[in-house]
Amino acid sequence: MADDIVDLDEYRCLTAQKMIDLRRRFHHEFCVDQKNLSNHNDIVEELLDAGPAETWSLAAAKAVYLLQLFEAIPGEPDSKRSELISQTLNDLNRLSDIEGRN
Repeated sequence: MADDIVDLDEYRCLTAQKMIDLRRRFHHEFCVDQKNLSNHNDIVEELLDAGPAETWSLAAAKAVYLLQLFEAIPGEPDSKRSELISQTLNDLNRLSDIEGRN
């Protein structure tokens, strides 16, 4: 049994090669975006972990971030949980706006 790697691209038609190249490019861009997002999340979490919130608005911002992370967990979509998260986010935003006006 040979350990030679077979380059399958040689055996594809031009259209198939273009589609493969496009998929490879999109996959690379996706991986770069995921890495950037991960770095961004690390920075946000460091800022949120800098100390206790000094205002209700900052506490609400932390809660909003955590709820959005929780909502983004892959799995079976639960409409009741999603609705509860949505209502809570709306409440936090509304109450933060009220506090900001006072």
